[in-house]
Amino acid sequence: MGQKINPKGFRLGIVTTWSSRWFADSKRYKHLVLSDLHIRELLFAKLKPAGIATVEIERSINKIKITLHVSRPGVVIGRGGSGLEDLKKYIEKIVLAETGHSNPYEQKEKMSQGANRSKVEVAVEPVKEPNLNAYLVATNIADQLIRRMPYKRICHQSIERVITAGAKGVKILLSGRINGAEIHRREKFQSGTVPLSTIREDIDFAIVPALTKSGYIGVKVWICRK
Repeated sequence: MGQKINPKGFRLGIVTTWSSRWFADSKRYKHLVLSDLHIRELLFAKLKPAGIATVEIERSINKIKITLHVSRPGVVIGRGGSGLEDLKKYIEKIVLAETGHSNPYEQKEKMSQGANRSKVEVAVEPVKEPNLNAYLVATNIADQLIRRMPYKRICHQSIERVITAGAKGVKILLSGRINGAEIHRREKFQSGTVPLSTIREDIDFAIVPALTKSGYIGVKVWICRK
């Protein structure tokens, strides 16, 4: 079962919660889903140096609250909070563009009602232990693969750091032309226990592609946290 479904989606509402929290009717739903996806793509690209792990989006009638979980919050906040203000303006531009172009129904509804544009609120939360976050671990592995470092050493060192941080178990799966090989293959590295079918276990999962000179190498990471 564990290989057929995303471990985080399998535990939604039990162990994990939704990263987008809002309600919409059938006309607005698709536009808000695409808007959330676009906001996340731009924020992950812009805040990669800050070690961004998760973006949570909450929408109400006239407010959008975006919570950023990063491993280096100082990079986002900046001196005296200047970085946070610039980021808020950047997000407001994205939201305004989304409501103006990709969601004509919402724009027409707001114009007819005379409502003001949505207020954007940005919060930054630090990731207490980056080595227990599957996305940050997978991103670190992918970055090292792009720099053509030995894949076995990368994976063994990553596993050692995760176990030392207090995880029950970790599994790493690489797939593609590993080490520049002519034939595609899969390599699996595991330590400890990762019970994917046990719903009460807190399993963090992430997929990150690494674009090397030989092509893409897929990096999958499962971490079983205590």
